Amino acid sequence: MNTTRSSELYAEAVQFMPGGVNSPGRAFKGVGGTPLFIERGEGPYLYDADGNRYVDYVLSWGPLILGHAHPNVVEAVAKQAARGTSYGAPTDLEIQLAQIVTQMVPSMQMLRFVNSGTEATMSAIRVARAYTGRDKFIKFDGNYHGHADSLLVQAGSGVATFGLPNSPGVPQGATQDTLTCAYNDLDGVRATFEAYPEQIAAIIAEPVAANMGFVLPEPGFLEGLRALCDEFGALLILDEVMTGFRVALGGAQDAFGIEPDLTTLGKVIGGGLPVGAYGGKRSIMEVVSPVGPMYQAGTLSGNPLAMAAGLATLTTLREEGLFERVVAVTDRVHAAIKEAAADAGVSLQTAQAGTMFGLYFSEAPVTNYSEAKASDTMRYATYFHALVEEGVYVAPSAFEAGFTSIAHEGEALDHTIEAVRRAFQRVAEQAEQSA
Repeated sequence: MNTTRSSELYAEAVQFMPGGVNSPGRAFKGVGGTPLFIERGEGPYLYDADGNRYVDYVLSWGPLILGHAHPNVVEAVAKQAARGTSYGAPTDLEIQLAQIVTQMVPSMQMLRFVNSGTEATMSAIRVARAYTGRDKFIKFDGNYHGHADSLLVQAGSGVATFGLPNSPGVPQGATQDTLTCAYNDLDGVRATFEAYPEQIAAIIAEPVAANMGFVLPEPGFLEGLRALCDEFGALLILDEVMTGFRVALGGAQDAFGIEPDLTTLGKVIGGGLPVGAYGGKRSIMEVVSPVGPMYQAGTLSGNPLAMAAGLATLTTLREEGLFERVVAVTDRVHAAIKEAAADAGVSLQTAQAGTMFGLYFSEAPVTNYSEAKASDTMRYATYFHALVEEGVYVAPSAFEAGFTSIAHEGEALDHTIEAVRRAFQRVAEQAEQSA
């Protein structure tokens, strides 16, 4: 496969941007090689600068559940752009999208739109602190909640890829109230509460850990977090930036039957445009300015382009049977991965929830961050490059989830199944050669 133009663009990009990218996960540091530079997306496909076509399972890291350039989204954005891209004033679009979100995620009785998942999570933490009058909060090793200083402690995703337990530039004072526990370890959470019984404002958790690969909550874990928050007077924040509208139409909280106090959203609610949201119980959200004293603002928050794209995406997603079709596609992709690995004799751990999936090259089950880090990332790199050569694009990191869309049916799905089979054969052959 010829990727000469991507290589040329990368050589130019590194002169102007750190690592030639604007987000570390794009840099291929976790798998080796040169990043692919993309020219366009259409349906389930990406086309790179050299004209190569790939079935895309990154989907802009999750937002594109309708696929690339879905006609409904394109039309909505084009119409709104012709009317103006930003006003710095309220619009009816914000009300319409808020109504749909609160219908789909009933625990969000009131919400505020922001511009990214990072803004949503940092704001939710601020709300929890303002509401409870407490400063400390609990997060889980390997859960990534954006790059705000207080949250960049034992984070997953890109931090795991680069082997950084924290980040230089984050002062010690910014993280002194951040408490970390192992994911799926309720005993550890209880011990932390007992150590700080009246100081913890909230737990923030990914209901499905999708930034250290893809780890499902063990039975009773989320229910246990809810009970501990109630017992110790803390708020439960579910970070559904990744899982919102993907694990289920109502998010992972709907799938697992958990009612959080606050929820953070992003990705799908913007249909591919920058957006985020945080919200929850009305009594809690009323601490937010201008109703309450907790200040948070943003010039482009609720901008009409993102609202239009989000409205088009969620309205389409709610059409009868559509979400179920995406889940069916994910079922087939997940089954194909497991079958191909078994046929090739490759040890693999996999998981799926709704329209998301993940895998680890590991002989043992993966339930937390330390087990995820013990997986064979070199084998993942082999798998990644084999798929790219077969025209399938997955995350260039062993610590990311995979995503499907309504467009991943028919030819794209058939091509994927065959490509996955060949990729695992490549992994097995390389393992034999290095044995």
